Amino acid sequence: MISMRKISGVAFVFLTALMTAPPAGAQEMKGMKSMGRMEGMASPPNAPVVPAVTGYSEGKTILFIHTETSDRKIAKLLTDMMGGSPVLLVPSLAKAPKAMLARVYVFTNGAKPRGAMGPLGYQPDVFENPPGSPGYSPLRKIVMVTWKNAASARILKSAGKVEEAVKTGEIKTSEPGIVVNMPMLTWPGGKR
Repeated sequence: MISMRKISGVAFVFLTALMTAPPAGAQEMKGMKSMGRMEGMASPPNAPVVPAVTGYSEGKTILFIHTETSDRKIAKLLTDMMGGSPVLLVPSLAKAPKAMLARVYVFTNGAKPRGAMGPLGYQPDVFENPPGSPGYSPLRKIVMVTWKNAASARILKSAGKVEEAVKTGEIKTSEPGIVVNMPMLTWPGGKR
């Protein structure tokens, strides 16, 4: 039978060795050179390109992409909007836990700006929680925004402004239960 004293000694030696060893990432492998930075990497000539879309977050213009959605009609609408770049149908996205979702506001009426527009032909989408903020997620639950008086609509560029307009009764919102994967490419203070 092995005594506790011997086990304790072995455990002590093992723990000491672990604590004094350099981190695994810092150890050099014999004959291997560091790759350094991967500058100059280029995509293969036949790599697909996903079109970027303009939106707003925290009062700033951002760029994002649509990759998948839980709704068949939205998948077709976004695919057509992107000139045929497919937005894939993934019905199970609608079952994502609330903690995994952030909101995106999509306008059903109102201002029609020159240039970039949202998927329904009105102002670009407005995102809450950009990368680096608590609650960021590329998975977005759609919140439909409707101006009560479309003639008095203005461009809203932040979730805070959308929420203020809800409180003042200028707009109403509804949640159809649709989820879209919308990773941001640029955001206030950052980019990929």
